[in-house]
Amino acid sequence: MSISRTTEIKASSKKSFDDAMHEGVARAQETLQNIKSAWIQNQEVLIDAKGKIAEYRVQMKITFLLKE
Repeated sequence: MSISRTTEIKASSKKSFDDAMHEGVARAQETLQNIKSAWIQNQEVLIDAKGKIAEYRVQMKITFLLKE
């Protein structure tokens, strides 16, 4: 029988939402084993003083299998 667990993380990038997702999953893989999925729960951008997008952020839920 397999048992999974979900953890919530936030990741950011100055390039794009896609890059923030990749950064988040890559960082999670450094700590977690058996990652099976990532659900993007929220996206947001930070705006600088000139009105330009300064940073892309994603809030995601990472699901992974626990060791038996």
